Amino acid sequence: MSSPVLMTPEQFRAWRAALSLTQRQAAAKLGVSVSMLKNYESGFLRRRDATTGELVEVEIPLTVALACAAISAGLKPIGD
Repeated sequence: MSSPVLMTPEQFRAWRAALSLTQRQAAAKLGVSVSMLKNYESGFLRRRDATTGELVEVEIPLTVALACAAISAGLKPIGD
């Protein structure tokens, strides 16, 4: 059973643009690498499937979608 898509690459890019964050700034706020952030924005990993040769799709995890919502709401990490 596949899980529903929580946040699309388009929504992710719109989130970053709405906050006027660079890719580096957004990655730092989310605790991910710039490379992974670029994967989320494109919807694909930067590698090809060994069998089909097609780009491998990547889903934006629930934790990242929730972190985007928290950052948008101005929430800070617990203990900060």
